[in-house]
Amino acid sequence: MTRVSSDAPGAPELSETQATLQEAGARAYVELVRTFVEAELDELVPAETSDPARAVHAAVRWSLFAPAKRFRPVLVFAVGETFGADARRLLRTACAFEMIHTYSLVHDDLPAMDDDDLRRGRPTCHVKFGEATAILAGDALQALAFQTVAEDAALDAGVRVALVAELARAAGTPEGMIAGQAHDLAAETRADVTGEELELIHRRKTGALIAAAARAGATVAGASDAELRAVTRYARDLGLLFQITDDLLDVTASAADLGKTPGKDARAQKATYPALYGLGAARRRAQEVYEDALAALDSVARPTDLLRAIARSVLERRG
Repeated sequence: MTRVSSDAPGAPELSETQATLQEAGARAYVELVRTFVEAELDELVPAETSDPARAVHAAVRWSLFAPAKRFRPVLVFAVGETFGADARRLLRTACAFEMIHTYSLVHDDLPAMDDDDLRRGRPTCHVKFGEATAILAGDALQALAFQTVAEDAALDAGVRVALVAELARAAGTPEGMIAGQAHDLAAETRADVTGEELELIHRRKTGALIAAAARAGATVAGASDAELRAVTRYARDLGLLFQITDDLLDVTASAADLGKTPGKDARAQKATYPALYGLGAARRRAQEVYEDALAALDSVARPTDLLRAIARSVLERRG
């Protein structure tokens, strides 16, 4: 594996991460990937003092560098390394997914959308910088994500085109994140939302970008068509699992655990698994989806311990 190192004195090196998993568990892997993704993001994003849009750059950094799990970048790395990709080839793609995800949070929190004032443990972007600047910050992050992939010299042109298409498809409509958000807003206050409709919302609003992150890692690695199909099934279930646990945490966790305002789903009368089925049934559904995700990996003739550990961490997450 190519070694990727930061210029920062004493910084660790992103290498032998499968060994890191075996020695210290998935948490150590996540922390290692987070270190390098955040260092690369710092290089890619303009400084707060950069002209001509200092307020926008400050807002971008406020949102992007708030304490975060970096789940989608971790998934890019975990799947890519499972299929043999070298870390340097995965780094900027992982950063692009975090930019898209953060842009979606900035816009999701706006008064016209979910109207929230807390995100990642700090005031939301529009609360801190004003609504107009927050909109521009989200727009800037979205554009920079595509620029980051398109200009990644570590990847062949054909791979870059495939990744741009993957990212755009997952972020947009008709089956991506924006479609899911629109459907979620339309379902608010409705008493007739079905289980099938709820699952569709979750698979688009949250699951589409998670599935695309996994597929991107496999694409960079040159996975076979059969491997790509298997990891897509795994990641789609992982994305649904992530949102079901998010629904549960909105009911059961504190603001300190979540880094955002708990109980907002109920107050907004959103369609969620606990609201539709109750806590017990929602937890059982999470377990079923977790098991489906693991079963999708059974046909993959690669070491999948890392991907299985990530699924377990989603099932058991507390914030």
